[in-house]
Parts: sequence; structure tokens; C-alpha cells
Amino acid sequence: MTRATSDVGTGSAAAGQDTAQVDGRPEDADDPSAATCNEVVLRGRVAAPVDERELPSGDTIITARLIIDRDAAARLRSSQRVDTIDCVAWLRRVQRTMRGWQAGERVEVTGAIRRRFFRGAQGPASRVEVEIRAARRLDKPARKKPVG
Repeated sequence: MTRATSDVGTGSAAAGQDTAQVDGRPEDADDPSAATCNEVVLRGRVAAPVDERELPSGDTIITARLIIDRDAAARLRSSQRVDTIDCVAWLRRVQRTMRGWQAGERVEVTGAIRRRFFRGAQGPASRVEVEIRAARRLDKPARKKPVG
């Protein structure tokens, strides 16, 4: 067995951890659950107050749009300096965390990219968004000053 590391890609190798290999293949190559990875970590600013709404199904979701600054290499290829990414929380635990978010706050979300289909005013539609599994503030919320 040999060990290899990689600075590109996803999963543990991207995080700089060792990836076990057997005969030049990842050790878990035969495990179907290890064949793919859909994990996203975003750190950015909240673009606007979060939006909470009830879907026709009765489910409640909270959505937020994050502004993510592009790195220096990406800015060399494009004049676009930021990306805006739509994120959605279905889990109540995550929704509680997001309810207090304000525009401009720095936050981190972890989740997966999803394509959601729905019926809009113009007929069937879809959107790509990050389904949030965990969320946290990177900035401490401003404290209210006592009156008096």
C-alpha cells in the first residue's frame, strides 16, 4: 500500500490529508458510496436578510444569498470580483441559526449542491442551490447598547 496526497480535487485529499492507495487506485475505489462527493463549504457575506416561506407542500424553508469574493487567480481570468450563491435550509436546526442573519454578516455554510424542480408561474422550472446541512456566523452579532 502506498500513500499519496493531492492539493487539488475534493474530499480528504483536498484538505491535505493522506489518501490511501492500493495498486495506484484509492483504497475505497470499490465502495460505491465513495465513488462520488458532493460537499460544499462556503464562507462569505449575507447579501440581504434571509427569506422564510412555506411551500405548497407545507414544508418551510429559509433561503439566503451569499456573496463570495473570488480569489486572485479567478480575478485574473474575469472582471467579475464576486459570485452570488443561493442557499436553502430545510433542517429546523439550521433554520434557527439563520433566522438572525443580517445583510453584510460573514457566515460559513456546509452542504451539498442540489437542483430543485418546482412549478413556477411560467410552468416547470428548476434552480441550483446549496442545501445547507450546517451554518454558523463568523462575525459576532452586534450587541445592543443599553438605553440610558
